[in-house]
Amino acid sequence: MVRRAAAGKHLSSMRLMLPGSQWLEMLLALRGTLDFLKTEAGGGAALAASALVALVWANTPYAHLYFHLIETPFSVQFGGFAQTLSFRDWVKDGLMAVFYFVVGLEIKQEVRKGELSSPRKLVLPVGAAIGGMIGPALIYLVLNLGAHSGVVQGWPTGVATDIAFALAALALVGRGLPDSLRLFLLALAIADDIGAVGLIGLLFTGHVHAWPLVGAALTLAALIGLSEWKDAPFLFRAAGFLILGAFTLQSGVSTSLAGVAAAMTVPIGSRRPHQAGVLKHFMESVHPYVAFGILPLFAFTAAGVPLAGHAVADLLSPVTVGVSLGLFLGEQVGVIGAAFVMIRTGLARRPTGATWLELYGVSLLCGIGFTMSLYIAALAFPDPVGQTHTEATLGVLGGSLISAVAGVAVLSFAARRREALRGPRG
Repeated sequence: MVRRAAAGKHLSSMRLMLPGSQWLEMLLALRGTLDFLKTEAGGGAALAASALVALVWANTPYAHLYFHLIETPFSVQFGGFAQTLSFRDWVKDGLMAVFYFVVGLEIKQEVRKGELSSPRKLVLPVGAAIGGMIGPALIYLVLNLGAHSGVVQGWPTGVATDIAFALAALALVGRGLPDSLRLFLLALAIADDIGAVGLIGLLFTGHVHAWPLVGAALTLAALIGLSEWKDAPFLFRAAGFLILGAFTLQSGVSTSLAGVAAAMTVPIGSRRPHQAGVLKHFMESVHPYVAFGILPLFAFTAAGVPLAGHAVADLLSPVTVGVSLGLFLGEQVGVIGAAFVMIRTGLARRPTGATWLELYGVSLLCGIGFTMSLYIAALAFPDPVGQTHTEATLGVLGGSLISAVAGVAVLSFAARRREALRGPRG
């Protein structure tokens, strides 16, 4: 309400200063910009722009400044907590915990009241998500089983679907397509995130330090108890999340798990009658900062790879090809294959009003791994200038780009075909 009032005063002042036609043009431009920023396309564009800036900067004569920036160490000390990490690692292990907090909120919302709230709704997206995780893993392992274990451990890189990018791509071409496709993609991506978070916790938890882990467990217990206090100040919850993240960071466990675990303690109900639920309030409050701040910042620190000096053999290495083919080929085959089997056998029903061509287009968009895939690649290959890290990053960028272009092309064709079959409007 405050923002709207301020915007109204600003527009009123412009109205006095500008001629009628110019004022109208500026008003329409402002409304168009605000509407754009409220869509998934806005977050996807911010991600893409950040990744592009990093990729270009890392391949200019000033690339050393980029790598110096992301590798600059920063120390944070507060009471008994003291940690020194590079700027890149603070983003990956610190700020990205907030992203996983939002992911956890989305998971809880969908499981309790949304697309994952009943077995009938769960079957198709969960089954398709499992297929979309198996396909990329098999392709990567087939191409890399003969390599050393340090390379093989990167197999989960291609199993994740980027919610923001996939929904942004669908939003660009989704006009005229049934809403059931977006709901299917959202539910599938959330189910996929659950699997990816589980893999991160299982495979990329290093040496565990007992006392910080005990502190994290006690903090989580306190947050669970706090969930019973509906009128608890938001500052209490925020402080609890921060303490949980600090303990988890020092324990050696991935902070992504802390973010999801913290989200599970947020109550769905409202603090007072006729108010939005606490969970919804957190989602609406935090999500813009994640979409337009944290995720673009992570893309900036993760996507900058030097291409100069890479021979064709490097670009066609088993890691690069395994990740890119896993995302492009493994995801689409796994998703559409699992969906086909479940629908044909009667275990699930096709999304309402959607055609097989449209469902295939959505399966292509599932190959947009980007944020989650870059995150897993950074965990599997932690050396940012190492050969395998560069190859995995190139595989993520290439596979995600091809999947996005192919998915948009198929869905654009499907939308035009649907419009043609509908015929001219009377």
